[in-house]
Amino acid sequence: MALLTAPVVAAVLLLTWAAYGEADYVLYKDATKPVEARVSDLLARMTPAEKIGQMTQIERQVASPQVLKDYFIGSLLSGGGSVPRKQATAAEWVNMVSDFQKASLSTRLGIPMIYGIDAVHGHNNVYGATIFPHNVGLGATRDPNLVKRIGAATALEVRATGIQYAFAPCIAVCRDPRWGRCYESYSEDHRIVQAMTELIPGLQGDVPPGFTSGMPYVAGKNNVAACAKHFVGDGGTQNGINENNTIIDRQGLMNIHMPAYLNALQKGVSTVMISYSSWNGIKMHANHDLITRFLKDRLNFKGFAISDWEGIDRITSPPGANYPYSVQASILAGIDMIMVPNNYQSFISILTSHVNNGIIPMSRIDDAVTRILRVKFTMGLFENPMPDSTMADQLGKKEHRDLAREAVRKSLVLLKNGKTSDKPLLPLSKKAPKILVAGSHADNLGYQCGGWTIEWQGDTGHITVGTTILDAVKAAVDPSTTVVFAENPDAAFVKNGGFSYAIVVVGEHPYTETRGDSLNLTIPEPGPSTVTTVCGAVPCATVLISGRPVVVQPFLGAMDALVAAWLPGTEGQGVTDVLFGDYGFTGKLPRTWFKSVDQLPMNYGDAHYDPLFPLGFGLTTQPRTY
Repeated sequence: MALLTAPVVAAVLLLTWAAYGEADYVLYKDATKPVEARVSDLLARMTPAEKIGQMTQIERQVASPQVLKDYFIGSLLSGGGSVPRKQATAAEWVNMVSDFQKASLSTRLGIPMIYGIDAVHGHNNVYGATIFPHNVGLGATRDPNLVKRIGAATALEVRATGIQYAFAPCIAVCRDPRWGRCYESYSEDHRIVQAMTELIPGLQGDVPPGFTSGMPYVAGKNNVAACAKHFVGDGGTQNGINENNTIIDRQGLMNIHMPAYLNALQKGVSTVMISYSSWNGIKMHANHDLITRFLKDRLNFKGFAISDWEGIDRITSPPGANYPYSVQASILAGIDMIMVPNNYQSFISILTSHVNNGIIPMSRIDDAVTRILRVKFTMGLFENPMPDSTMADQLGKKEHRDLAREAVRKSLVLLKNGKTSDKPLLPLSKKAPKILVAGSHADNLGYQCGGWTIEWQGDTGHITVGTTILDAVKAAVDPSTTVVFAENPDAAFVKNGGFSYAIVVVGEHPYTETRGDSLNLTIPEPGPSTVTTVCGAVPCATVLISGRPVVVQPFLGAMDALVAAWLPGTEGQGVTDVLFGDYGFTGKLPRTWFKSVDQLPMNYGDAHYDPLFPLGFGLTTQPRTY
């Protein structure tokens, strides 16, 4: 055989290198290519097991790097109170997420997992995070820009722990305060809820010019994927019973409960969570008409629909009674990712069987996985899958706490000021010789923050880093003022104490979801007794900590001033900023305040509308000049 000349050898080598280059080139890993091309390329490479794994979200407590690798798990989450350890640092969160992510990246195709968490009023699972007022308080501010800034701050704190996905905002329109999730709703008025969808561009970043409504969008690694929830009608259940049946015609559903979803899609929300509730007897988790035909087809939603926690189990009664049917009904309805969250082996096995037996077509699986991958590519998860440990200083930073303090003072609604209008009690004097602070909620950070704080149901005491209202009072008054704290003083103590005035802080104890359902809406003792005792003996300003309007009419006459402070979070100074007149009261009721629970449900515009305080009510004060 003749020897090859040098130019020929060079040509052969070039062709060989080119062939190797093409073999190594993988389109879905090329960040310069369009998202849809990357999605299609990756989907074509996936096995059924890899696809079904992407549709599975499991709780961190049942996860391990090996589980992620063996089952190709697409998503993890922390449920309420599920943490690496109590009071875990940002670094510990980052290390945990990193270990999980490394396992996902080590799989055959290296698809990164996405980690979700209920960051619903700040990064509320995490010790030391800034806890903002719950949504009902933000609704009282009427300030969408404030809510957007809160979204941006929350995104930074969530990213500080390595997490990329927040199950927020709740855009329920709560029509009955007896519902245990009413504080997660911005208002009974869908227009206020629509305005507050500005949390979404806060969390995700502003969509670019010419953006197509319905496409998912996350600006970059300082942002997180958001989740509009709970689709749809969760705030309209009968008697406010959590997860119950919303009985309303289609026009009513579309006019009251649906509008905020249109705003959410216009702002690029990445995911939509399906509601536990039913609409006219049909479980939302099995509602193909609303999830697929309306949300996906008509509204052009291209992100992914996710179930709620064990939401598909509750398609049957009792929950889990026919799990194979629940898997079939939910996937065929159009849910793309299932928050399992624990029995992932059973879910994966059943879904695999349904696909193999033709009960669920592969086209439905491909649609679900396309949507999940679209979100992951859009948010840059393939380019930046690992947590950024340099962001740890974002958790609970001063600028975020200052923002939360601003939110608190703008959320306060002044319902009464003075026994007569010409003798207002507020603003209070900082230079009074001696004042009394009383009430179960005056020095209890857990009560001040409410549910969804550190623990799922919230907790009592100094549960995280923050400032109680008592601490804030002591910091606000003149050094010469004596501040006396008595949680539940007797009448003689108050009468003989020589107090210029009293601040009484009482309210609801923390609750979440069904445990918060209440048919009587009374605040627990000794709250009412403390109000009666203190206000009967000395001029008093009552600060009410609650997730909703509660019964106040029986003792309203005894109070000199009444402030609805909602669930303000960790920054108690926001309350004293306004009580002492550094800022004026500006908040407006986001909800109708009833006279009696017998009137419920009662919303603005109803024929029988006869409130104690109407939607939008709120007295104002001017800042005190010193």
